[in-house]
Amino acid sequence: MAGPLPIGEKWPESNQLQPQNSANETFHVYVHVPFCTVRCGYCDFNTYTQQEMPGVALAEFHLALIEEIRFSKSVLDASGLSPSGISSIFFGGGTPSLFASKQIKLILDALQSSFGFAPGCEITMEANPESTTAELLSGVREAGVNRLSVGVQSYDPAVLKVLDRQHNAGNINSALGAAKSLDFRTSLDLIYGAPGESYESWQETISRSLELQTDHVSAYSLIVEPGTKLARQISKGELEAVNEDLNADKYEWATEQLEAAGLPWYEVSNFGEIAQHNLAYWQSKNWWGYGPGAHSHIAGNRFWNQKHPARYQQALEAGSPAAGLERLSERQQLEESLMLGLRTKFGVPRKLLSQLDVDPLKVAEQLSLGYLSLHGDQIAVTKQGRLLVDRLVVDFLQ
Repeated sequence: MAGPLPIGEKWPESNQLQPQNSANETFHVYVHVPFCTVRCGYCDFNTYTQQEMPGVALAEFHLALIEEIRFSKSVLDASGLSPSGISSIFFGGGTPSLFASKQIKLILDALQSSFGFAPGCEITMEANPESTTAELLSGVREAGVNRLSVGVQSYDPAVLKVLDRQHNAGNINSALGAAKSLDFRTSLDLIYGAPGESYESWQETISRSLELQTDHVSAYSLIVEPGTKLARQISKGELEAVNEDLNADKYEWATEQLEAAGLPWYEVSNFGEIAQHNLAYWQSKNWWGYGPGAHSHIAGNRFWNQKHPARYQQALEAGSPAAGLERLSERQQLEESLMLGLRTKFGVPRKLLSQLDVDPLKVAEQLSLGYLSLHGDQIAVTKQGRLLVDRLVVDFLQ
């Protein structure tokens, strides 16, 4: 289960937002599908098995999401923040591939009729290999999905077992083959650092992933979240603790292999063809998150929905699914721009550091150590600085 939601203000009864900055012309959409057949032992996302959601039906859940789309349009219109269209849509979860293709189409139709799609709108759906059939992919492709993000995690059966994943190598290859035949752009999600994963195991996962000729790879270091099954197993000594030094070596090796294969890094954990939805987060663009527990970021307002699907539906019927709201100060917005922007290859403007009163001596030190580099008026992390970026930001803001 995901951790508690942040504490903020109550959602305004007027259903209007107060812009804290100028809104972008277009915005981005995240759709949270909270259903899973099995809870993975490492997962801390806001997801539920059907047994944990009495009274919430997968086959009808798209109706609640469509109702929130209508709600969001009324809020944005009333707030003077009507966007000129949607630049990217991301169906995440949970397991969006548990939805029928008809449900995906109805949600996309509602978004299209409410806001319109900007030219080249990127529409991504996450998918688990074992629930990704050729029939489903054909249906969602016809509905408008043009990018598939496949939760591979690993090719090692032992690692998949530790992570409680239900698929195998055959499922992965089948899903990617079907996606390629339907002209999807593809992305693979990989996780390194699982208990028991050897350096050689990770090398094989990268090598076999590259054989699939994907457009994009996300490679994440395993984070052991408190309260998860995996955390309990490690604390009891049933599984070994994550080896951070070995993880750093795995990251460095993966980076070299991915870049050699034509998948250059553009964000600490992301390589290849830039995902416009990912980039929207890193560049603090506007997005609306639909579904239980989903977060939104609109014109300097950050707000989030009720977590449990049943409570989400009840709140939506009562007038608003939002659980709370935070109005970001100018300082907070600048800090977020630094924290997120420095993770990307584009870096941040040097003037941002001045606006935040960052000590020039601290910046000079990191430049001399080779963790930062200057490119005209932009400052960015180097290859050596990527895994240290969070520490650098904390140091700069102290």
